[in-house]
Amino acid sequence: MHLIQVDSVQRWMEDLKLMTDCECMCILQSKPISIEKNEQNELILSSQYNTCDNLQLLLKRAWIISTELTRIAQKLEKNRWQRVHSMTVRVNCHVHSMINEYNTFTRSSSPEMHQLEKLLIDKCSEFTAFTERCLQTEDEEILKSMKSCVDETLTTIAQYFGQLIELVLTQEAQSLLRQIELSGSLYVTESAVSALFSLAQEGAHLCRIIAKEGGVVALFKICRQDCFRCIYPQTLRTLASICCVEEGMHQLEKVDGILCLADILTDTSHSEATHAEAAAVIAQITSPHLTFTQHLSSFLENMEEIVTALVKLCQEASSGEVFLLASAALANITFFDTMACEILLQLNAMKILLAACSDKHIVDTPYSRDQVVTILANMSVLDQCASEIIQGNGVQLLMEMLSEKSSSGNAAEVAACERVQQKSAVTLARLSRDPEVADAAVKLSCIPRLIKLCRSPTERNNSDSVLVACLAALRRLAVMSPDGLEDSDFQQLVKPRLVDSFLLCTNMEESFV
Repeated sequence: MHLIQVDSVQRWMEDLKLMTDCECMCILQSKPISIEKNEQNELILSSQYNTCDNLQLLLKRAWIISTELTRIAQKLEKNRWQRVHSMTVRVNCHVHSMINEYNTFTRSSSPEMHQLEKLLIDKCSEFTAFTERCLQTEDEEILKSMKSCVDETLTTIAQYFGQLIELVLTQEAQSLLRQIELSGSLYVTESAVSALFSLAQEGAHLCRIIAKEGGVVALFKICRQDCFRCIYPQTLRTLASICCVEEGMHQLEKVDGILCLADILTDTSHSEATHAEAAAVIAQITSPHLTFTQHLSSFLENMEEIVTALVKLCQEASSGEVFLLASAALANITFFDTMACEILLQLNAMKILLAACSDKHIVDTPYSRDQVVTILANMSVLDQCASEIIQGNGVQLLMEMLSEKSSSGNAAEVAACERVQQKSAVTLARLSRDPEVADAAVKLSCIPRLIKLCRSPTERNNSDSVLVACLAALRRLAVMSPDGLEDSDFQQLVKPRLVDSFLLCTNMEESFV
């Protein structure tokens, strides 16, 4: 479940309402304040417009119950029966509150839902009564024999609770997808897509539920209707979220999603925002971190069209965000298939990317530079790339990237800077097999910079991957220009085996002049 990290006071403030509701429900024994049908109907009607908030409240309540159940198991392990009982009472109240809240804002519940609700409530009541008996028992042997029954009951409650939440989320996904399927209204469809996006942000499990219920199929159906063009960006953003799971990818393949994305990217009548979100979907489904992209056979059939459109989007990007999405898609595609590098070379992509890097409004973050240098590193295996790098002043750019530093100190940004340093060193090592590139690198004082990165851990943020890449680049340049190194550098960083130089550098104290 997706949770936003907040400080403890803020978390307590947010939970306070739930806890007071819990106490109220306990006192009232879960009876509604009003029994007037009209008033109840008004409450249900008003909540229709707040489905996302209601789901967030439900998920938060579910998270509290899940946390409490874990804590009960921990207290039970330590035989702290007083705490176990008080927490059991609290869970009982939360379960009643959660079920009442959900039944208030949902239109209808299935018989299966009612059955699970009853099973869970009955089991919670049984659990509360059971722990109360344990509290009144002082005989250690009797308590020991009762403990296994308590454990079993707790496991059953957790099982019923998990099944109920799964069913609730499935029904909500079904309801939203039904709205998309049956409604021809732009407003209703837009609201349903927005709610679906919010659900997908709750994590991979929610994305699997949406995909299994036909979410990818429904969203691509929207992307094939001109009357919904204005909500294409929002729809594509939701698709990108859902396609982080294998079930979403399988559904995408079944509905010819790649062909639809290629059509959107190559259609010049679409807005830049639509093209950017389509690029985001491409970046997601071709991510090298996913292990289930092999089945995307249709991608190869449309790859040239997609790559051409993405290069154009990089060239014409009006903002850093658009460039980042397009370049990320290209970077992933170069991992996905080697033929992509040859297509990029034919499209003068290297020249376009190098030119973009000189515009600080477009390539404005380490994340964007990470995508560019990834493309350069993967393209550098081709012999023809060397001349393109020289013509586009690419060696100078790679030299600058070796000095990439985070301005904020943010962990994600620091990691991006490390990747930029590592990949720029890898690119230099690969390209320096060409004497012209090696000569340019030496003239730009690349060797002293690589030596500093090797010898100074703070320069590379203590990254071992940056160190290995710099040692490899340094050794390649040393072959082409041996006069550029002092004897001590040669003896320590070039002459030994790579692993020996690596161990030497990782054990160095930072006291070098």
